Amino acid sequence: MSAVRTFGLEKQKESLAADQRGAVALEMPFVFIFLMFSLLLPLADVAVAGFKYISAYQALRDMGQRTQYSPPSDVTDAGAISSWQSSLPTSVAGYSVTTQIYCGDPGTPAPCASGTILPKYYTFTTSFTLSPLVLGSVFCSTCTINYSERFQ
Repeated sequence: MSAVRTFGLEKQKESLAADQRGAVALEMPFVFIFLMFSLLLPLADVAVAGFKYISAYQALRDMGQRTQYSPPSDVTDAGAISSWQSSLPTSVAGYSVTTQIYCGDPGTPAPCASGTILPKYYTFTTSFTLSPLVLGSVFCSTCTINYSERFQ
């Protein structure tokens, strides 16, 4: 009777050695941690940076649309330009926006010389901050975006 039990135990040991399903369960936490830190967290950093960039750029475009519909009355008068700039909103969609008018092709800042150089375009600038989890050396911590719009 004992000889039968021994043979049964050895047979069971051989089948357990051949069946290695437990190895996957042991390796899975290491694979999960590797995938999390090497793939998912950097992908989340890229997604957050993309969403913030698109949102800030859209705020600048919205400001450009507003200036197209209500331009300054006289670009040769510094007082008219400063009062126009003070009438513009300082923030759009949560982003602080600065506006500048440029005259002529080389792009000298307004006020424009009367009659000789005509105003050519607006420039809008905003910035946003990023705090990436993994890709800190790849992304800027404070990113600045510029957007230009020509006079029509």
